[in-house]
Amino acid sequence: MSVYICFYDSPLGRMFLTCDSDGITSVGFENQRFSYSDTSSEYEESDTPSLKEGRRWLDIYFAGKEAEFTPPLHLIGTAFQKEVWQILLKIPYGSVMTYGEIANEIAEKRGLDKMSSRAVGGAVGHNPISIIVPCHRVIGSCGNITGYGGGIERKIKLLTLEGYDTSTLKVPRKLPSFCSIPAL
Repeated sequence: MSVYICFYDSPLGRMFLTCDSDGITSVGFENQRFSYSDTSSEYEESDTPSLKEGRRWLDIYFAGKEAEFTPPLHLIGTAFQKEVWQILLKIPYGSVMTYGEIANEIAEKRGLDKMSSRAVGGAVGHNPISIIVPCHRVIGSCGNITGYGGGIERKIKLLTLEGYDTSTLKVPRKLPSFCSIPAL
């Protein structure tokens, strides 16, 4: 199966989008924790319909608007990860959800008493389609801004772009040195 890549210059840094014939497989920032360069796949730079739709979605998003469509996605992960990512896709623009709330939703759906928030955190942390599958909208149960593959400062800027009041959130005292991100 062929895999394709294109690049996108966002206000928060250069991004990449990858896809296969089924849809977008990853979106992220070039300097984030997990990147297309971490895989063994060889990508062909291209402008497929899926990648065009992904860039169009990002144009709308970075213009401060909610896109009224989702580009074609090919979520690749375990059944549990996909279950978590489907919940992420339902978090409304400008809103947040906690890891615990996601765990409770899964537990209820499965008829369980409870589900591990840490397991949910692991699935959220391995979301390969940043922003479009909005893992930046997940926070800790006490209002803590938690990790984000693109950096915590970017997470804060994405939430702010969506109109979420981040002043109520608890931000780690020391941000990593790579978190020097341009303002939107």
